[in-house]
Amino acid sequence: MEFQYELTEEDVVAFNVYHVKNSNLGRKSLRWQRVVSPLLFLLFAVFLSVSTELETGPLFVVFGLTAILWAIYYPKYFYWHVTRQVRKALKEGKNDGLVGSHVLKMNKQGLTDISSNGESKMIREAVKQFKEDVGHFYLYNSAVSAVIIPKRDVDAEAFRKFVNKWLGH
Repeated sequence: MEFQYELTEEDVVAFNVYHVKNSNLGRKSLRWQRVVSPLLFLLFAVFLSVSTELETGPLFVVFGLTAILWAIYYPKYFYWHVTRQVRKALKEGKNDGLVGSHVLKMNKQGLTDISSNGESKMIREAVKQFKEDVGHFYLYNSAVSAVIIPKRDVDAEAFRKFVNKWLGH
């Protein structure tokens, strides 16, 4: 079976955000930063109240509100930061073969991804996971990388059925 699609920088960003949201490491990192930072704010308020003559009430109100706002809004900042870092990385170098036109050929032996950079082949058993989000399919070949297929360029239902059958699910 052969699928043609166009991969954009937005697709690469979407994969990275999806991966961070769904990986154990990404979730742990977010949870850690979302909880520990507010605790540090409150500990700093305790330190200031003990070491200075500032009133305790206003200190805890200010640092408590800061801690609450941090816990609420930090996830948006976290994913914005991931997006920004990926965009910066994409702008640093040539992305031939990553963004642009792709042809994905899948058969019993494996898959071949053909782009302007050449061909990339992998055996079927190298595909560790098949995941999807609202706009993309991801054929993971390692813990941190995947073949990204935008749903806008393929018949999503037919692709999903084909890959599940191809993988033996």
